[in-house]
Amino acid sequence: MSPFLVNLAVVTGMMLCVWLVSLRLNDVSIVDLAWGAGFVVIAWVSFLITGMPTPQKWVIVGLASLWGLRLSGYLTWRNLGKPEDYRYRMMREKHGSGFPLRSLFTVFGLQGVIMWIVSLPLQTGQMENNQDRIGLLAILGMILWCIGFLFESVGDWQLAQFKADPANAGQVMDRGLWRYTRHPNYFGDFLVWWGLYCVSFGRGTAWWSVIGPIVMSILLVRVSGVTLLESSLKTRKKGYESYIQRTHAFFPFPPKRESNQKL
Repeated sequence: MSPFLVNLAVVTGMMLCVWLVSLRLNDVSIVDLAWGAGFVVIAWVSFLITGMPTPQKWVIVGLASLWGLRLSGYLTWRNLGKPEDYRYRMMREKHGSGFPLRSLFTVFGLQGVIMWIVSLPLQTGQMENNQDRIGLLAILGMILWCIGFLFESVGDWQLAQFKADPANAGQVMDRGLWRYTRHPNYFGDFLVWWGLYCVSFGRGTAWWSVIGPIVMSILLVRVSGVTLLESSLKTRKKGYESYIQRTHAFFPFPPKRESNQKL
Protein backbone atom coordinates (compact mmCIF):
# COMPACT_ATOMS: atom_id res chain seq x y z
CA MET A 1 0.00 0.00 0.00
CA SER A 2 1.19 3.54 -0.76
CA PRO A 3 2.87 5.26 2.22
CA PHE A 4 0.60 8.23 1.52
CA LEU A 5 -2.50 6.09 2.07
CA VAL A 6 -1.00 4.43 5.13
CA ASN A 7 -0.28 7.80 6.70
CA LEU A 8 -3.72 9.09 5.77
CA ALA A 9 -5.29 6.11 7.50
CA VAL A 10 -3.06 6.57 10.55
CA VAL A 11 -3.92 10.28 10.81
CA THR A 12 -7.62 9.53 10.41
CA GLY A 13 -7.53 6.95 13.18
CA MET A 14 -5.48 9.18 15.46
CA MET A 15 -7.75 12.22 15.06
CA LEU A 16 -10.83 10.07 15.55
CA CYS A 17 -9.40 8.81 18.86
CA VAL A 18 -8.52 12.35 19.97
CA TRP A 19 -12.08 13.45 19.10
CA LEU A 20 -13.53 10.66 21.26
CA VAL A 21 -11.31 11.77 24.15
CA SER A 22 -12.51 15.36 23.65
CA LEU A 23 -16.09 14.17 24.05
CA ARG A 24 -15.16 12.46 27.29
CA LEU A 25 -13.38 15.56 28.61
CA ASN A 26 -15.84 18.01 27.06
CA ASP A 27 -12.82 19.94 25.82
CA VAL A 28 -11.93 20.34 22.14
CA SER A 29 -8.69 22.16 23.01
CA ILE A 30 -6.87 18.84 23.23
CA VAL A 31 -6.71 18.88 19.43
CA ASP A 32 -3.88 21.41 19.78
CA LEU A 33 -1.88 18.96 21.89
CA ALA A 34 -2.14 16.33 19.15
CA TRP A 35 -0.87 18.69 16.44
CA GLY A 36 2.87 18.34 17.05
CA ALA A 37 2.64 14.69 18.09
CA GLY A 38 0.80 13.86 14.88
CA PHE A 39 3.79 14.85 12.75
CA VAL A 40 6.02 12.67 14.90
CA VAL A 41 3.73 9.72 14.22
CA ILE A 42 3.72 10.41 10.47
CA ALA A 43 7.51 10.73 10.37
CA TRP A 44 8.05 7.42 12.15
CA VAL A 45 5.41 5.54 10.16
CA SER A 46 7.11 6.75 6.98
CA PHE A 47 10.49 5.77 8.37
CA LEU A 48 9.37 2.23 9.20
CA ILE A 49 7.51 1.39 5.98
CA THR A 50 9.86 2.84 3.36
CA GLY A 51 12.77 0.43 3.43
CA MET A 52 16.27 0.51 4.85
CA PRO A 53 17.25 3.65 6.80
CA THR A 54 19.80 6.12 5.45
CA PRO A 55 21.52 9.06 7.18
CA GLN A 56 19.06 11.54 5.70
CA LYS A 57 16.06 9.43 6.74
CA TRP A 58 17.41 9.54 10.28
CA VAL A 59 17.83 13.32 10.01
CA ILE A 60 14.24 13.79 8.80
CA VAL A 61 12.67 11.62 11.48
CA GLY A 62 14.96 13.04 14.17
CA LEU A 63 14.26 16.69 13.39
CA ALA A 64 10.52 16.06 13.04
CA SER A 65 10.46 14.23 16.39
CA LEU A 66 12.33 16.97 18.26
CA TRP A 67 10.05 19.66 16.86
CA GLY A 68 6.79 17.78 17.38
CA LEU A 69 7.50 16.48 20.88
CA ARG A 70 8.70 19.88 22.09
CA LEU A 71 5.59 21.58 20.72
CA SER A 72 3.12 19.05 22.13
CA GLY A 73 4.93 19.01 25.46
CA TYR A 74 4.93 22.78 25.70
CA LEU A 75 1.24 23.10 24.80
CA THR A 76 0.32 20.36 27.28
CA TRP A 77 2.19 22.18 30.05
CA ARG A 78 0.72 25.56 29.06
CA ASN A 79 -2.89 24.36 28.86
CA LEU A 80 -2.85 22.00 31.85
CA GLY A 81 -5.76 22.80 34.17
CA LYS A 82 -7.07 25.63 31.99
CA PRO A 83 -10.59 25.82 30.52
CA GLU A 84 -11.39 25.12 26.90
CA ASP A 85 -9.98 27.63 24.39
CA TYR A 86 -12.34 30.58 23.87
CA ARG A 87 -12.56 29.85 20.11
CA TYR A 88 -14.00 26.41 20.75
CA ARG A 89 -16.26 27.68 23.52
CA MET A 90 -17.77 30.16 21.05
CA MET A 91 -18.32 27.37 18.52
CA ARG A 92 -19.87 25.18 21.20
CA GLU A 93 -22.30 27.95 22.21
CA LYS A 94 -23.19 28.67 18.59
CA HIS A 95 -23.95 25.08 17.51
CA GLY A 96 -25.33 23.70 20.77
CA SER A 97 -26.15 19.98 20.75
CA GLY A 98 -24.83 19.64 17.19
CA PHE A 99 -21.35 20.80 18.13
CA PRO A 100 -19.80 17.37 18.98
CA LEU A 101 -20.44 15.99 15.48
CA ARG A 102 -19.57 19.29 13.83
CA SER A 103 -16.28 19.42 15.71
CA LEU A 104 -15.37 16.00 14.28
CA PHE A 105 -15.30 17.44 10.76
CA THR A 106 -14.52 21.16 11.19
CA VAL A 107 -11.88 20.81 13.91
CA PHE A 108 -10.42 17.31 14.12
CA GLY A 109 -11.02 16.27 10.52
CA LEU A 110 -9.78 19.55 9.10
CA GLN A 111 -6.62 19.54 11.23
CA GLY A 112 -5.98 15.95 10.22
CA VAL A 113 -6.15 16.80 6.52
CA ILE A 114 -3.90 19.83 6.99
CA MET A 115 -1.45 17.72 9.02
CA TRP A 116 -1.24 15.13 6.23
CA ILE A 117 -0.63 17.83 3.58
CA VAL A 118 1.95 19.79 5.58
CA SER A 119 3.81 16.56 6.36
CA LEU A 120 4.35 15.70 2.67
CA PRO A 121 8.12 16.47 2.88
CA LEU A 122 8.38 14.04 5.81
CA GLN A 123 6.71 11.37 3.70
CA THR A 124 8.28 11.86 0.27
CA GLY A 125 11.71 12.49 1.74
CA GLN A 126 11.85 8.93 3.05
CA MET A 127 10.51 7.05 0.04
CA GLU A 128 13.60 7.00 -2.18
CA ASN A 129 16.71 5.63 -0.49
CA ASN A 130 19.11 6.49 -3.30
CA GLN A 131 21.37 8.82 -1.33
CA ASP A 132 23.59 7.58 1.47
CA ARG A 133 25.30 10.90 2.12
CA ILE A 134 23.92 14.18 3.38
CA GLY A 135 24.07 16.78 0.60
CA LEU A 136 24.60 20.53 0.72
CA LEU A 137 20.89 21.33 0.39
CA ALA A 138 20.15 19.03 3.31
CA ILE A 139 22.83 20.80 5.37
CA LEU A 140 21.19 24.14 4.51
CA GLY A 141 17.87 22.68 5.61
CA MET A 142 19.35 21.57 8.92
CA ILE A 143 20.72 25.07 9.51
CA LEU A 144 17.30 26.62 8.77
CA TRP A 145 15.66 24.08 11.07
CA CYS A 146 18.09 24.88 13.90
CA ILE A 147 17.49 28.63 13.61
CA GLY A 148 13.73 28.09 13.49
CA PHE A 149 13.76 25.69 16.43
CA LEU A 150 15.77 28.22 18.43
CA PHE A 151 13.36 31.05 17.64
CA GLU A 152 10.32 28.94 18.47
CA SER A 153 11.71 27.46 21.68
CA VAL A 154 13.28 30.64 23.05
CA GLY A 155 10.24 32.71 22.06
CA ASP A 156 7.88 30.36 23.90
CA TRP A 157 10.16 30.29 26.96
CA GLN A 158 10.48 34.08 27.08
CA LEU A 159 6.71 34.51 26.81
CA ALA A 160 6.09 31.93 29.54
CA GLN A 161 8.55 33.73 31.86
CA PHE A 162 6.85 37.05 31.11
CA LYS A 163 3.37 35.71 31.86
CA ALA A 164 4.57 34.05 35.07
CA ASP A 165 5.27 37.47 36.60
CA PRO A 166 2.02 38.91 38.05
CA ALA A 167 3.36 42.43 37.45
CA ASN A 168 3.06 41.81 33.70
CA ALA A 169 -0.65 40.94 33.76
CA GLY A 170 -2.42 42.60 30.84
CA GLN A 171 0.85 43.98 29.47
CA VAL A 172 2.39 43.47 26.03
CA MET A 173 5.41 41.21 25.73
CA ASP A 174 8.01 43.28 23.84
CA ARG A 175 11.27 41.92 25.21
CA GLY A 176 13.86 39.44 23.98
CA LEU A 177 12.98 38.03 20.57
CA TRP A 178 9.56 39.67 20.86
CA ARG A 179 11.31 43.02 20.45
CA TYR A 180 12.24 42.15 16.87
CA THR A 181 9.14 40.28 15.70
CA ARG A 182 5.63 40.12 17.13
CA HIS A 183 5.58 36.37 16.55
CA PRO A 184 9.01 34.74 16.97
CA ASN A 185 7.39 31.35 17.58
CA TYR A 186 5.50 31.49 14.28
CA PHE A 187 8.60 32.69 12.44
CA GLY A 188 10.49 29.78 13.96
CA ASP A 189 7.79 27.37 12.82
CA PHE A 190 8.10 28.83 9.32
CA LEU A 191 11.86 28.16 9.19
CA VAL A 192 11.49 24.67 10.66
CA TRP A 193 9.20 23.52 7.85
CA TRP A 194 11.20 25.11 5.06
CA GLY A 195 14.27 23.50 6.58
CA LEU A 196 12.60 20.09 6.62
CA TYR A 197 11.63 20.56 2.98
CA CYS A 198 15.24 21.32 2.05
CA VAL A 199 16.42 18.18 3.84
CA SER A 200 13.74 16.16 2.06
CA PHE A 201 14.34 17.71 -1.36
CA GLY A 202 18.05 17.26 -0.86
CA ARG A 203 17.44 13.55 -1.32
CA GLY A 204 16.18 14.19 -4.87
CA THR A 205 12.59 13.67 -3.80
CA ALA A 206 9.43 14.95 -5.50
CA TRP A 207 9.61 18.73 -5.74
CA TRP A 208 5.83 19.06 -5.42
CA SER A 209 6.02 18.27 -1.71
CA VAL A 210 6.78 22.00 -1.44
CA ILE A 211 3.01 22.32 -1.00
CA GLY A 212 3.66 21.30 2.64
CA PRO A 213 5.72 24.31 3.75
CA ILE A 214 3.65 26.60 1.53
CA VAL A 215 0.44 25.57 3.30
CA MET A 216 2.12 25.94 6.69
CA SER A 217 3.39 29.41 5.76
CA ILE A 218 -0.09 30.54 4.67
CA LEU A 219 -1.59 29.22 7.90
CA LEU A 220 1.00 30.97 10.03
CA VAL A 221 0.76 34.35 8.31
CA ARG A 222 -2.76 34.62 6.94
CA VAL A 223 -5.09 32.14 8.64
CA SER A 224 -4.73 30.61 12.12
CA GLY A 225 -1.48 32.32 13.10
CA VAL A 226 -0.70 36.03 12.95
CA THR A 227 -4.01 37.24 11.51
CA LEU A 228 -6.31 35.32 13.88
CA LEU A 229 -4.28 35.96 17.02
CA GLU A 230 -3.80 39.67 16.45
CA SER A 231 -7.51 40.24 15.81
CA SER A 232 -8.08 39.41 19.48
CA LEU A 233 -4.87 40.86 20.93
CA LYS A 234 -5.75 44.33 19.63
CA THR A 235 -8.82 44.36 21.87
CA ARG A 236 -7.43 42.43 24.84
CA LYS A 237 -3.98 43.98 25.29
CA LYS A 238 -3.53 47.60 26.23
CA GLY A 239 -0.75 49.14 24.17
CA TYR A 240 -0.80 46.47 21.47
CA GLU A 241 -1.49 49.01 18.72
CA SER A 242 1.67 50.86 19.71
CA TYR A 243 3.56 47.56 19.73
CA ILE A 244 2.34 46.92 16.17
CA GLN A 245 3.63 50.30 15.03
CA ARG A 246 7.18 49.71 16.25
CA THR A 247 7.61 45.95 15.77
CA HIS A 248 7.58 43.93 12.57
CA ALA A 249 4.82 41.37 12.30
CA PHE A 250 6.66 38.24 11.21
CA PHE A 251 10.24 38.47 9.96
CA PRO A 252 12.60 39.76 12.68
CA PHE A 253 14.13 43.21 12.19
CA PRO A 254 15.32 45.93 14.59
CA PRO A 255 12.43 47.93 16.09
CA LYS A 256 11.17 50.80 13.95
CA ARG A 257 11.47 54.42 14.97
CA GLU A 258 8.29 55.92 16.32
CA SER A 259 8.26 58.43 13.47
CA ASN A 260 8.29 55.63 10.90
CA GLN A 261 5.23 53.65 11.80
CA LYS A 262 4.22 51.83 8.64
CA LEU A 263 5.09 48.17 8.07
